[in-house]
Amino acid sequence: MSWVLWAAAVYNVVWGGAVVLFPLAFFRWLDMTPPNYPSIWQCVGMIVGVYGVGYACAATDPLRHWPIVLVGFLGKVFGPIGFVVAAWRGELPWRFGVLLPGNDLIWWVPFGLILYRAYRARRVSGGSSWPCATVQRGSVENSSPS
Repeated sequence: MSWVLWAAAVYNVVWGGAVVLFPLAFFRWLDMTPPNYPSIWQCVGMIVGVYGVGYACAATDPLRHWPIVLVGFLGKVFGPIGFVVAAWRGELPWRFGVLLPGNDLIWWVPFGLILYRAYRARRVSGGSSWPCATVQRGSVENSSPS
């Protein structure tokens, strides 16, 4: 679990940083008209990079920090849905979807498995019924690297 989150952290920081530093590069690469306000796209890059910081924090104790994984998972599910809606309406070209596999789709299974493991750990430990409660340390083997 930790290695997946460390990989997600590095990926998000690098991808987010690239968007912040070179906001028009993806549009040129995809032969798309660049946005009128590249700073909005840079803002997206900043958000992606900040998610990377969150994933790095979650990597230190994935079961305890599962809410960070949940927020990332939701973004990785709703982002592609938003893309499909925008492309269907003609607001984005379908080729923009080339960004989805690395940014979103490959993370569905590993993040889903981390969330499932955290859910199981909460049930075993008799954790709180409140959905944002964290797993008690020591209730399930910690998968953080030593």
